[in-house]
Amino acid sequence: MSTEKFIVFQLKGQEYGASIQQIVSIEKLQDIVSLPQVSDFIEGITKLRGEVIPVIDLKARMDMEKSEKTDQSRMLVALVDGVSVGFIVDAASDVLDIDEEIIEPAPTTIRGVHAHFLNGVAKLEDRLLLLVDLAYILNHDEIKEVKQVVEEE
Repeated sequence: MSTEKFIVFQLKGQEYGASIQQIVSIEKLQDIVSLPQVSDFIEGITKLRGEVIPVIDLKARMDMEKSEKTDQSRMLVALVDGVSVGFIVDAASDVLDIDEEIIEPAPTTIRGVHAHFLNGVAKLEDRLLLLVDLAYILNHDEIKEVKQVVEEE
């Protein structure tokens, strides 16, 4: 029986999980420089430990309204196709060990969240955790756009 560690984060009050293997770090929100003529979900760029990284509003990307920034807001930094990308989430609360046996395939839609963003649902004792694969949040063209954002710097 194998377990995997997941970072638990919130979007609009719903809990999501992302594999800890995809997450480089969890950061407090920093100053984000807006960019002209980019997709709505690209918040802009920020500097993190000397590296310029593109920042994506995960709610906007998943077709929810844009994030209101609060003290709880966090940026999950993940490697997407070899590029460090920051994903803004409402909060990142804990790390859970989840047994593979309790992960079920994602239904086709869950309250407006498209299934292609999800790679499963973990049924925990008292809650449901939607598992997101950050590597598939962006399609090929969007990854190209995100890479160009950084290359222009």
